[in-house]
Amino acid sequence: MVKEIARTIEIPEGISVSFSQDVFTVRGPLGTVERKLWYPGIKIDVREGEVVVDAVSSRKEQKAMVGTFTSHIKNLIKGVNEGFECKMSIVYSHFPMQVKVDGKSFIIGNFLGEKKPRVAKILGETKVKVTGNEVTITGINKEDVGQTAANIEQKTKIRRFDPRIFQDGIYIVQKA
Repeated sequence: MVKEIARTIEIPEGISVSFSQDVFTVRGPLGTVERKLWYPGIKIDVREGEVVVDAVSSRKEQKAMVGTFTSHIKNLIKGVNEGFECKMSIVYSHFPMQVKVDGKSFIIGNFLGEKKPRVAKILGETKVKVTGNEVTITGINKEDVGQTAANIEQKTKIRRFDPRIFQDGIYIVQKA
């Protein structure tokens, strides 16, 4: 008995999709996102108003990749239509942090009283805005937004101090 593996994704109005040479491109009101999607035995068809992801055989790995590719395509469509946002909170009790955005770098000064500032990388076309003790990260690529937030959070990770006492840092409080 062969089970149906193919998954169909509806393309909303105002969004155009193309797939050529393993590169999936989505254009929408907020911009354009590209992603390379290739796995042996996986076929992606762009039809009128929908995208169909299917596997040649019903092996477990290919079934899993059909679901993975479907999720990636849905995220690309959501990104160019609505965008992604991540909110972070700046927490300090010992030394007030100074944070600023400088091009593609997020600079954290005076973290735990350190003289040398820590620098986190901002990926892709992600926008970072600092308002008081809140950092807002927005963009159309979910992976770039999430990785930028993770970079900032990792740069303020406590080492060589008791984390029960020194809870200073910049933490993710909301993802949307």
